[in-house]
Amino acid sequence: MNRKNIWVHIGLAVVMVTFAAVLGQIERIRTSINTRNVEVRRQIDERNTKIANAHSDKPEVMVRFKPGVTLDRIRAIASSNHDVLKDEIESVSGLSVIDDLDNADAETVAAQYRSMSDVVAYAEPNFKIALDDPTQREFPRDTVFRNFPGMPNDPQFADQWSLFNMGQDGGKEKADISAVKAWETQKGSKDVVVAVLDTGVDFTHVDLKDNMWIRPANIPAYTDDELGTYNDLNGFNGTDAIADPMDDNGHGTHCAGIIGAEGDNGEGIAGVNWHVKIMPLKFLGRGGFGSVDDAIEAINYAIDRKKNGVNIRIISASWGSTQKSQALEDVIRAAGDAGILFIAAAGNDSSNNDSRPHYPSNYDLPNVISVAALDRNDQLASFSNYGLKTVHVAAPGKDILSTWLNDAYREASGTSMATPEVSGVAALVIANEPNISMKDLKARILRSVDKIDSLKDKVASGGRINAAKALAK
Repeated sequence: MNRKNIWVHIGLAVVMVTFAAVLGQIERIRTSINTRNVEVRRQIDERNTKIANAHSDKPEVMVRFKPGVTLDRIRAIASSNHDVLKDEIESVSGLSVIDDLDNADAETVAAQYRSMSDVVAYAEPNFKIALDDPTQREFPRDTVFRNFPGMPNDPQFADQWSLFNMGQDGGKEKADISAVKAWETQKGSKDVVVAVLDTGVDFTHVDLKDNMWIRPANIPAYTDDELGTYNDLNGFNGTDAIADPMDDNGHGTHCAGIIGAEGDNGEGIAGVNWHVKIMPLKFLGRGGFGSVDDAIEAINYAIDRKKNGVNIRIISASWGSTQKSQALEDVIRAAGDAGILFIAAAGNDSSNNDSRPHYPSNYDLPNVISVAALDRNDQLASFSNYGLKTVHVAAPGKDILSTWLNDAYREASGTSMATPEVSGVAALVIANEPNISMKDLKARILRSVDKIDSLKDKVASGGRINAAKALAK
């Protein structure tokens, strides 16, 4: 072999060795990447499992013990069944949240307590609650700008047909709640507190921040004997005691804006109340899921704050279930005893609540108002539940523009949107008549409706709310 061939072979050998080294390095990198990917996938799977099981570790049952059964005895009874008292609901005597340490089936645990008839009034599973609003669909809008005397300067007000229906986008003129006329008398008061029982509220939203409730300095932070001290400076978070009630879903923020987006501030939209205080009661999480015990604890919180001097007059509840909870009914009754009106969505199943009950709207309590939804033509929305005996009133609830997360605005539909329209009108009435009783407030709202033929056999009042009429004494 001549010298030239030797150097050629040496060169090829060097290239092959180098190539092999590069391949080895690539394989090591690929193996490393695959290992990291496996770890990332494991972490994602673990996170998704935690999310899926977010409510699996919730207490199994709500138990109401009979009068005379002391808290110490309740703890002893729970302990003897290898259970633990998670929380005592202070506003309802004897009502307790029980966690089964064996993670047994909730109905089995409830049945176990029901068998103790000498000390237990009732026991029921702690079931889940989920939002059920229909999907919002976009449709073409007209682009004609309309301006009338009395309209606020909020740039998107012309799209708020529920407050002032000018026939825009194929609607029916005056098929609204007569808000502009009502504002000639009253635009709201920051002395009135409306609690929004929902997914929380984006209390930093540019159109809401000045109308958000903040715990006064003279009222101590909320402390529960079993659950500890809550971070309630901006309201209540039943899903995480140390977190604020910031909305991570959007639904609660939308409802809050309908009630009280600041009016005439040159931003976005106007609420039914230009001025009000909105208190978030968060019990639903990012996915719109929650549980009965979290809802009860949130209402219990509102009752406590009312007794401590906060002027909470209304709880607005835009959610529901076909499962009845006696415990939830009892705590809503307790809210009524404290002077709080509870306004609830009738549901979005296109069904008759007289024959297929929907809760909490179907609770036959003096402080409950059940709300159906209308479209922009004064017709019952296709998705809305109804009931001549069990649904009290209707309000606009289709294609309703309101506040959303991160200073945004969005349209949404559902009895969820109709409910805060009624809550907003109720708050206007209270602002105008601060001493009106809860009983008279409910009666005022129901008798001041605009009668609508299409609602004659659908809702008890036979009509749509009218803010201007409600303000007329």
